[in-house]
Amino acid sequence: MNGGFSPLEGFMNQSDYQSVLNDLRLKNGCLFPIPITLDVSESDIKILELAPNKRILLRDPRIDSKLAILTIQDIYRPDKIEEATKVFGDNDFAHPSVKYLHNHVKEYYVGGTIEAIQAPIHYDYIAHRYTPAELRAHFKKLNWTRVVAFQTRNPMHRAHRELTVRAARIRQANVLIHPVVGLTKPGDIDHYTRVRVYQALMPKYPNGMATLSLLPLAMRMGGPREALWHAIIRKNFGATHFIIGRDHAGPGKNSKGVDFYGPYDAQALVGKYKDELQIEVVPFQMMTYIPESDEYMPIDEIPKGTQTLNISGTELRRRLRGGLHIPEWFSYPDVVKVLRETHPPRSKQGFTLFFTGYYNSGKDLIAKALQVILNEQGGRSVSLLLGEIVRSELSSELGFTKKARDQNIGRIGFVSAELTKAGAAVIAAPIAPYADARAHVKQAIEQYGGFYLIHVNSPLEFCIANDRKGIYKKAQAGEIKGFTGIDDPYEAPTDADIVVDPSKQSISDICHQIVLLLEKDGYIGER
Repeated sequence: MNGGFSPLEGFMNQSDYQSVLNDLRLKNGCLFPIPITLDVSESDIKILELAPNKRILLRDPRIDSKLAILTIQDIYRPDKIEEATKVFGDNDFAHPSVKYLHNHVKEYYVGGTIEAIQAPIHYDYIAHRYTPAELRAHFKKLNWTRVVAFQTRNPMHRAHRELTVRAARIRQANVLIHPVVGLTKPGDIDHYTRVRVYQALMPKYPNGMATLSLLPLAMRMGGPREALWHAIIRKNFGATHFIIGRDHAGPGKNSKGVDFYGPYDAQALVGKYKDELQIEVVPFQMMTYIPESDEYMPIDEIPKGTQTLNISGTELRRRLRGGLHIPEWFSYPDVVKVLRETHPPRSKQGFTLFFTGYYNSGKDLIAKALQVILNEQGGRSVSLLLGEIVRSELSSELGFTKKARDQNIGRIGFVSAELTKAGAAVIAAPIAPYADARAHVKQAIEQYGGFYLIHVNSPLEFCIANDRKGIYKKAQAGEIKGFTGIDDPYEAPTDADIVVDPSKQSISDICHQIVLLLEKDGYIGER
């Protein structure tokens, strides 16, 4: 709609889609390496009566506003294996976009042209959001005739500032910091934090040298093809030069532990089309800090034997988690301050202790005792989610089928994740008999803080012998159906962080074992 994907005028029809897969070009010969498609299901086609020549209104799912009218040209079923292999180089599910293609993209594509009604509305960082036409006009107003664009999906530090300034100096250009703020690689830092980092970094450039504009693009992590696509997009936004990095848009390693793409494959592919692109490629130069002269230099220009310093992304995350010092030679204090606000040390982060075990295994007793201990420890609020309480307060309408049990555990996971995100200590103690449901809970919580799976491995005989309410007796008599351990399975975890057994250990010893683990990982106690 705004021209960012020019020369596209809508979602690709089958002939354009197939041409892009095979030749990196639209059917008319225009260079375009990534398929832009609108996916629909078979039920969508039937319910909406989709057919060629029909006009369909497209709406923004967030606020239901009218966005555009799609005039359908064709409806076709793609070969997803072919798409994965040709676009991403492999059908390996270790590639996030291959996994997304197979697990989330619907089975049919609709091709057709778009007539704009209204651009999507954004509520965040509006001052930094430009359409291609607006950004080109902005450059014209500033009298910028040569603009080098920098693509990023990560926070920027001193090395990135030095890299972009060096690129601008050599090309006698200004700098466009053009970060992606759509879907990126799983595990990446959220765009809110990143944009605050970019805002903190901008004053470090000489006045009038650089500007910041946000690109609402979903990355495909497609390596060489994506680099070529990024260059086309930046040309549409008015850039004359584009920095392409080592392993540009690479997703990391495949399921065999080998990088999906070579380190310079992206630069090679874009270089192949440099005359046609009408945008000059600036190869990324790895910048390294030299403490003796307090400066950054390209790694290939540093004399042999010179002492250099660097902090990897893994090391930076470790220092943030532990509240450790991050030196000013690596990043600016204003940038570090933003990162620490969003990624506090573990002593300030929330965590969830997720207990699983048979009914009456002792997990409720452990959970209640731990609540007291953590309240005494102080520093964060403590929430206790016992299985029976959750059943009565959140899941009273659910039965005990596998689907209903999974829904119940999913609700516990959702509440625990929200509390963990808010910095609380959460103690959840359902039966949670199924491994897949526990795995989903872990995935939901780990993105916000700590997660510990604690298997309360009391023998079933112990649970039955100490059942004063007689629940097991009723289940054995057939009065209660689908009871875990009697006529419904319990999948014992193989990935528990701690395995405890109240039939052999005291509650105090078990609680102390858990506290020691929390202290070791830095969630409680002073470091």
